[in-house]
Amino acid sequence: MSSVIYKRISVAAAAVCFLVATSGCTGKADNPKFSGETAYKLLRKQCDFGPRPLGTPAHEATADFLLGEMKNYADTALEQKFVSDSASRHRKYDGRNIIGVFGKNRKRWIVLLAHYDTRPTADEEVNAAKAKQPILGADDGASGCAILIELARMFHEKPPQVGVVMLLVDGEDFGPSIDEMFLGAKVFARDWRQVLKPVSGLNKFEFGILLDMVGDKDLQIHKEGFSTEAAPKVVEKVWAAANELGYDKYFASGAPEISNTIQDDHLPLLAAGIKCIDVIDFNYAYWHTLEDTPDKCSAESLQVVGDVVAKVAYAETAVVNP
Repeated sequence: MSSVIYKRISVAAAAVCFLVATSGCTGKADNPKFSGETAYKLLRKQCDFGPRPLGTPAHEATADFLLGEMKNYADTALEQKFVSDSASRHRKYDGRNIIGVFGKNRKRWIVLLAHYDTRPTADEEVNAAKAKQPILGADDGASGCAILIELARMFHEKPPQVGVVMLLVDGEDFGPSIDEMFLGAKVFARDWRQVLKPVSGLNKFEFGILLDMVGDKDLQIHKEGFSTEAAPKVVEKVWAAANELGYDKYFASGAPEISNTIQDDHLPLLAAGIKCIDVIDFNYAYWHTLEDTPDKCSAESLQVVGDVVAKVAYAETAVVNP
């Protein structure tokens, strides 16, 4: 595993810090507004590359695009490279986690993540020929990254009081078996201290939020089982933000509160001691099919989830109250 780091000096951020030094570089101005329309364009941009599984030119082009976006906004853009040895395919694959760091030497940090790779096979298709084809992954892949890049723009304009690490993770949907999934998340969970501490001073994460399949036009997000068991306070934090924004009909709080227990990128982070939850709408008819296309997603759904995560991030304080 090797890493390549890109640093950017933000003149605007430095000016803000100078003007509002006594308030911890947060100021009193309103927070920037999330744009669901911009996020939807970012979703479509990723899909324009085509299916994006490991080992394809479209995968590399997407990683380059996302890295470029992160370099535009983050204080530090970090590319975490790794090699995965696929037993089922008898070859090695190059993986790339794209990381953006917002802040340095903060006392408190959170991590926001989503995967950008797509499933190499449409294994939920009934037709055997179709099932061998790769999916486009508009919802299952592009939606979460689209939200994070739009949040990156906001955090560049006005940093939250806490430090934020954005992780665009690779190899989540590779497979075919569960042993060959969540590849980038496993690498990040193992190595994040040695990768991030030199560029951020980061020692621990307060919590994490994974976004996966969050663009469905018919958005219905229920509390996920592993998240509720391992990080109930983080789940309640996110659902409380949704409630305050009037998004109750999208973030379900009534029965059944927990609709699925899902193996996803949050599990390696939970195993590493990071209280990470999965925000996911798994009730999606086009999951792992060739019909997971941009027309099944909407700017309105991206707006809802983006607003909620932004509210959570901007509500966090620099220091834990005693």
